[in-house]
Amino acid sequence: MVTVLLLMAAIVIILSVIVSRLASRLKVPMLLGFIFLGLFVGNDASLGPVFSDFALTESICTAALVIVMFDGGFQTRWKAAKKAALPAGILATAGVLTTAALTGLFCHYALGMPWLTALLTGSLISSTDAASVFSILRNQKLALRDHTDSLLELESGSNDPVSYLLVTVILTMMQTTVTWLDILWILLCQIGIGLLAGWLISRFALWFLSKVQLEFSGFLTVFVLACALMAYAGSTLLAGNGYLAVYLAGLILGNSRLRHKKELVPFFDGLSTLMQMTIFFILGLLADPDSILAVLPLSFGIFLFLTLVARPAAVFLCLSGFRSSLAKKLVVSAAGLRGAASIVFAIMARMTVPGLGQDVFHIVFGVVLFSISLQGTLLPWIARRLHMSDESGNVLKTFSDYGAEPDLQFSLLELGSESGWAGKTLAELALPPGMATALVIRDGERIIPEGGTLLQKQDRLVITTQPYHSARNLLDSEVLDGDDPRIGKSLAEIASRPIVCISRHERMLIPDGTTLLQEGDTLVFVQKNAL
Repeated sequence: MVTVLLLMAAIVIILSVIVSRLASRLKVPMLLGFIFLGLFVGNDASLGPVFSDFALTESICTAALVIVMFDGGFQTRWKAAKKAALPAGILATAGVLTTAALTGLFCHYALGMPWLTALLTGSLISSTDAASVFSILRNQKLALRDHTDSLLELESGSNDPVSYLLVTVILTMMQTTVTWLDILWILLCQIGIGLLAGWLISRFALWFLSKVQLEFSGFLTVFVLACALMAYAGSTLLAGNGYLAVYLAGLILGNSRLRHKKELVPFFDGLSTLMQMTIFFILGLLADPDSILAVLPLSFGIFLFLTLVARPAAVFLCLSGFRSSLAKKLVVSAAGLRGAASIVFAIMARMTVPGLGQDVFHIVFGVVLFSISLQGTLLPWIARRLHMSDESGNVLKTFSDYGAEPDLQFSLLELGSESGWAGKTLAELALPPGMATALVIRDGERIIPEGGTLLQKQDRLVITTQPYHSARNLLDSEVLDGDDPRIGKSLAEIASRPIVCISRHERMLIPDGTTLLQEGDTLVFVQKNAL
């Protein structure tokens, strides 16, 4: 039986990868493909019994969401994203509250839902989905002007805990009589314990890693993963907001100096992708197509109000205090995609209050389907029509990218007009032992070098050396943001550690005292007390 289950899991994962590739070619969100794959597998009697275990689904999806949220915080590069942090924070808090309140009013007065059920529905779909937003921006390479992509990434990565907080409060009100003091106490515990747990776990992890040198990067990966799980579980057991704790822990650890961090990023990125596939597939597996169709008019009505009224109202209100163009506000409004967190919270609501008068789970499921399929597909087109897409930008700039660390296996050397190597053959260079010229690039042509290859001015040589694996403990890097006072100054004018090289526009420069620093430069220098 175990062998059969493992085989089925492998087949589903392979099918999910194929679906994601097809979705990319069709320019539609790949997460939509995972949902429909789950719907097909879960409701085809020839493939096995219909899956209907809400408790198991909640457990699996909660664990998967912990990894997704931790990865969202871990891969957020604070230096690049902090310019959008304040408006993103307001959208993630006041924006969520506004969206939930307006949607709740609509569900009560227009659709006739009871007050608490209406407010619960509004709260369930009040946050934007990090997985959906990241998927659209990354897969479509959709860089946006005026730090809009950074704003969306930060907002969607941090607003799920606020939505979860609202859902928790309303579910408590549904189960028992509460006073305003009770609600205030729940809010304080959720936020206070969540922040404290995330901070303490991350500080413990950094302290431990500073005292204990793990021999292999695999041990570090397992340790960091354990800290993510501990942040969520510890906060939740103490009645705190576990999602807030795990996101904060990821944010702190991702922006701290860790050995082998370059290996951690692809691990958590791959694990997060697998968790997203798992979430959307199992949610599709659980959903009943007949029940979705039965409430589809309600879902569509809520989706239209949410997209055309509630989300724009929240965005325009929250961004009113910032210098944001009309086009930016419209793009941010259009990018309010709903996703996995909303459905998982709906499952939690169904498990907590089984007697809900409306089929909240399938209503929310329908809203998410409309959001991912319509908003997700149209977002790149809307951005281009509003002239908000930045063709020269890089949407990955907000995420931790450790490629700036020098890779000592290969180096690029350009022969200037005064180079003493020009006019010599490779055999005459007398390179140090362990170094060799792997490639000569001349006028765009790639030449496989030999000992008799004659070098010319403006040639670019790719030099290969033996890798120095301790370089990650020896070298460090720093990115110059737009407000850095060192921009425009020469190296001779600043008091700094000796700079080994500068990464600028994907080129590595060997600086001297006259080199002027520019915005976006990555300075690579030797760590203090490095051996």
